[in-house]
Amino acid sequence: MGSFSIWHWLIVLVVVIAIFGTKKLRNVGSDLGAAVKGFKDGMKDGASDAPAAPQQQVTASKANDPNTVDVDAKTKS
Repeated sequence: MGSFSIWHWLIVLVVVIAIFGTKKLRNVGSDLGAAVKGFKDGMKDGASDAPAAPQQQVTASKANDPNTVDVDAKTKS
């Protein structure tokens, strides 16, 4: 019940190839590689960013921007 020998792994490999086929396994391998590469790029981009400045707080004053729409929220009764 310890570790598996090389023969166990070869039998498992043959069964997996027989079930899925080599083309399907090749596609899974390339998809997995692309996912790992994307994850590494995302981690690299996230680590190099400087800490962001705090977001501005919304105040009660009205903005002078002509694109701003002033709307009063109403609750259902």
